[in-house]
Amino acid sequence: MSKHIIGVDVGGTFTDVFVLNEETGTASVAKVPTTRPDQSGGFLDGIRREIQDLSEISVVVHGTTAGTNALLERKGAKTGVICTEGLRDVLEMRRRDRPRTWGLRGDFEPIVDRRNRLEVPERTLADGSIRSEVDLNAVRSAAEQLLEDGCEAAAILFANAYANPANEAAAVAVLRDIWPNAHVSASHEILPEIREFERFSTTALNAYLQPEISGYLGRLETALRSDGFEGELMIVQSNGGVMAVDTACKMPVRTALSGPAAGVIAAGYIAGSAGFENIITGDMGGTSFDVSLIHEGQSILSPQTSIDFGMVVRTPMIEITTIGAGGGSIAWADKGGLLNIGPESAGSHPGPVAYGLGNDRPTVTDANIVLGRIDPENPIGGKLDRLDVEAASKAIDIHVGTPLGLSTLEAAEAILTVANSRMAGAIRLVGIERGFDPKRFAFMPFGGGGALHAGAMLIETGIERAIVPRYPGVTSAMGCVIADMRQDFVQTINTLVSTLDEVTLAAFMQSHVDQGIALLEASKTKFDSRELSFELDMAYIGQTHTVPVLIQIETVDGKVIPPNKLQVEAAFDAAYRATFGRLLNNGVRRILNLRSAVTGKRPKFDLATLAPTSKTAAKPIAMRKVHFGTDWHDTAIYDRLGLPINTLIKGPAILTQPDTTVLIEPNLQGRVDSFGNTIIEKQGGAS
Repeated sequence: MSKHIIGVDVGGTFTDVFVLNEETGTASVAKVPTTRPDQSGGFLDGIRREIQDLSEISVVVHGTTAGTNALLERKGAKTGVICTEGLRDVLEMRRRDRPRTWGLRGDFEPIVDRRNRLEVPERTLADGSIRSEVDLNAVRSAAEQLLEDGCEAAAILFANAYANPANEAAAVAVLRDIWPNAHVSASHEILPEIREFERFSTTALNAYLQPEISGYLGRLETALRSDGFEGELMIVQSNGGVMAVDTACKMPVRTALSGPAAGVIAAGYIAGSAGFENIITGDMGGTSFDVSLIHEGQSILSPQTSIDFGMVVRTPMIEITTIGAGGGSIAWADKGGLLNIGPESAGSHPGPVAYGLGNDRPTVTDANIVLGRIDPENPIGGKLDRLDVEAASKAIDIHVGTPLGLSTLEAAEAILTVANSRMAGAIRLVGIERGFDPKRFAFMPFGGGGALHAGAMLIETGIERAIVPRYPGVTSAMGCVIADMRQDFVQTINTLVSTLDEVTLAAFMQSHVDQGIALLEASKTKFDSRELSFELDMAYIGQTHTVPVLIQIETVDGKVIPPNKLQVEAAFDAAYRATFGRLLNNGVRRILNLRSAVTGKRPKFDLATLAPTSKTAAKPIAMRKVHFGTDWHDTAIYDRLGLPINTLIKGPAILTQPDTTVLIEPNLQGRVDSFGNTIIEKQGGAS
């Protein structure tokens, strides 16, 4: 009988697994090194650590960085584009931005080579009328040319296809008839939204990722099935929802921030259960430090993001700021005598110097090891018996200490100081610099290394307390289990409110609802409820930037009741006033886009089931010298998972567990709440 739900997050260094037993409400975790180039090896190894009989698994939910890595490393498929005459260079021109602030030249190259961007005669006008029907013979000729040149994927990018997809639909039908695989993307299917560059970029990137992502997911599903898995495999989207594998294969661009998004979802649920509505998350893995803000229990969705310069993806994504400051980030001194951290990372192989797998350049993890903050006798991740402290110290001396005239300990402290400063800068960027008061927020560190830096973040940013989850090293994997199933849709309306056709708007809403519900019903997942959300991108005539306007829509027997113009006007006025503090006198209101979301709310498990059951008073399991600032401190070591509820641990102290290490610095204290989270604050409590 299927009784387990599995969440798997594949990161740059470790693959994390969270196993929930639906019958007992209990959970277990595993952390194994990520395997490259095929990540499915570590994926299956992590699951088998906890579940031997895969037929007992009902659902596997996967958060993946495969798409992100393919984009950043430019390892997608060779892709061709068929576009409207005159629009061959839209991907190259972008928005007249440039990779460097100064100078008139740049070295940006689109992911599709210019010789593989082919033009065909056709023209649809902005009002949806067709001036010239598409030349289908030209489409056939272009497709054959792309295949001869070795293209694995293709994208159809026609002007104004959002207003009337007829020409593009006819062209894509011909292309799919010729193309030898399913890797064909059409802009009206991926993003039926105004603005050519964003639509072209998102669609081209989708095609670029299709062979890589569909191949990876296909191999993964085959491996699971061959081992007896009979349940459902789902993928986390960048918006924090999940989708079926076939949807992910058709729209892989929606997985661009899959893994980090799952972590934010879990963080919001954990913090909300513990009574914290405002938090700033800090996911520190082996390669990066990902920061996101949750305000009043809601994560912030961004309509688009740039994965790298010129790689613009326009699809709803949880807003996440990423810097190269993970545990594996390499520390180095430049020619000017400045200490730098990252962006290069040692990853999972060879990993930090202390792993003994061939790297000889020091990392943030090596600094923590040398300072005694990580136990060299009990490394996390499962495959190493001991960490090489001496090798880590030597690497720090050679690459940082000697060039900067510092002792080993001074150099290690300097590495952490720079890393902490960079991480604090990312926290200030998403919080303080946007007008949020840090004293109203808690910091939630997770990932394998986040809890080692919680105290430093409180000192650096002015945030008064941190909440460390019960299993911080596998929080993103837990988020996979928690995430709801969500489908997002967009359609350009481009009309004045005064001339709005309310029936047409309702028809678009109904189409989105029908598509979303059909996708939910095709899933094997159980839902507690279903939610519909409708938002309009609106502005005054003459304005470029829009404000999101939430529209409350009623449905009767699944049918959308058309909104009226007065309702839309009132909602816009409220949203605009809340954003800018005033309205424009005699301003003419305009609707640009409709955005719809259909969400299936998946059952949530009670976090109290993760709480410790021990009643025995907390006692240290060991004492160790740990370096803070300029001195060594006798530091108590505790088994964190065995600490009873309401335990108060005064720093300096270290709490150990299989998936991470929690550091409580001098002058701070840690308190275990009723869910097993550890609340870190100043001794005596936050002011």
